[in-house]
Amino acid sequence: MERQKHLKKRDYFLDRLLSYRDSEPIKVVTGFRRCGKSSILGLLCQELRKYGIAEEQIIYISFELLQFRSMTYLELYDYVKAHVLPDRKMYFIFDEIQVVDHWEEAVNSLHTEVDADIYLSGSNARLLSSDLSTYLSGRYIELKMLPLSFNEFIRFHGYQMEQYTSPTGTTGIRILDAEKASVSSEEMLEAYFTFGGFPGLADFGFDREKAFALIDGIYNTVVVRDILEHENRKDSGERKVTDPVLLKKIACFMADSIGSSISMNGISNMLVSQKELTNLSKQGKPAVATVQAYVNAFVQSYFFYPVDRYDIKGKEYLKTQKKYYIVDPGLRSYLLGYRGIDRGHLIENIVFLEFLRRGYTVSIGKIGSLEVDFIVERRDEKLYVQVTESLSDEAAAQRELAPLRQIRDSFPKIIISERQPQGLTEDGIEVWNLVDFLLGKS
Repeated sequence: MERQKHLKKRDYFLDRLLSYRDSEPIKVVTGFRRCGKSSILGLLCQELRKYGIAEEQIIYISFELLQFRSMTYLELYDYVKAHVLPDRKMYFIFDEIQVVDHWEEAVNSLHTEVDADIYLSGSNARLLSSDLSTYLSGRYIELKMLPLSFNEFIRFHGYQMEQYTSPTGTTGIRILDAEKASVSSEEMLEAYFTFGGFPGLADFGFDREKAFALIDGIYNTVVVRDILEHENRKDSGERKVTDPVLLKKIACFMADSIGSSISMNGISNMLVSQKELTNLSKQGKPAVATVQAYVNAFVQSYFFYPVDRYDIKGKEYLKTQKKYYIVDPGLRSYLLGYRGIDRGHLIENIVFLEFLRRGYTVSIGKIGSLEVDFIVERRDEKLYVQVTESLSDEAAAQRELAPLRQIRDSFPKIIISERQPQGLTEDGIEVWNLVDFLLGKS
C-alpha cells in the first residue's frame, strides 16, 4: 500500500501513463531520483480507485521502504502470488524495483501467470538495457520522467497563470502569486535556473539553504544507491566505479561543460593535470577508460543525458564529440553555485530538457563546419532549433542564422531566444520567445 498523502498532479505524465491502462505491455517509469516517479505511481493508485478498482486488487510495493528493501526476487514472487485474488484482474505497482537482484525473473513469471496490469519504476537505465528487454522481448512501454518543467515549477510553488489580452490585442500569460499580484516571468525563470525542478523543493519555497540541503541528499543518494551500490554488483571482470570523490570531480566538470562537446580524453587530461588520476591505472590501461566508466555511471543513473551529433548533409550520426546535458538546473547550481556568466548554455540545457519532456528525440546538427544546436523529431515532425540568449547583437544574430540558412529541406527552422518576442526573421525563420516556449505557447 502506498503512503497516503496529498500528491500534486502532473497531468502530462499521469495522462500518458493512464492511456496504457489495462493494456498487455508492462509499463516502466524511468528517471532520476526524486524526479516524481513515486508520486506518479501514487497518483495512479488514486485514479485506479476512482475507476472502481477495489483496494485488494492493487498490490503496491515501494522498495525504498525497509520492510521490502532486502526482499529477494523469489520472496517478491511468493508475496505477490499470496495476495492474488482468483478470477479478478490485479494491478501490480513496484516502485524502485532495481534494488531487487534478478527482479526481472519474478516480474516475467507474474506477467505470464497472472491476469495483471503491471507498472514498474526505476532510477537506473540498466533497468531496460538488457534485463527487461531480454525477458519480455519488447512487451513493455517506457515512460521517461524528468523533474518539473518551468510550467510545473510555477504551479508547484503556489503561483497561478492566466491568459490576458493587451490593449493592442496581443495575448500573453501572466503569473500571479497567492495575493493575485503579478510576478515577473523573468524573476520566476531566474528562480527556476537557481533552484531547479525537484518536486520536493516546493515545500521550502525559495530558501536556498534548505533547497541545496535537499539536493545534497538527492545527490548522495544517487551516488550511493544508484551508482556505487549498483557497481558493486558488477561482475569481477568489469571496470567498477568506486571513488565518490572522483565521481564528484567528474560531475562538476561535466556540469561546467553543458552545451560543449566533451571527450573522455579531455576529462582524463584535466584529472591527470590535477593529479586526480595517473596516466595508467594499476591494470596498465589508460586513465581515459576509468573516466569512461564513471561517465557511463552518470548516464545510467539519468544524471547526464548524452546527445549525438548528426551530419545533416551526410545523413549519418557521428561517433565523436557528444554533448552532455544535466538532468536539472538546480543540481547544477548545487555542484557549481549559480553563475550567470554561462547563461546561454544553461538556457540551451533547459530547452533540451523541455523537448525531451514533450516526447521528442534530440540530436545535435552538423552542416559543413557549422553546428545546429538541436534537431528535434517526433513521429513525422522535425524541427531545426538554435538557442540563444539574445539576437539584439547583429554578429550574434548572423551566427545563429548561418547554419539554419544552409539547410535546404522544408522542415521548420526556429530560434529560441530569451530576450526576443515571437516573430519571423526577414528570410522566414521563426523566432520563439523562451518563456512562451516553456509555458507551452509555442
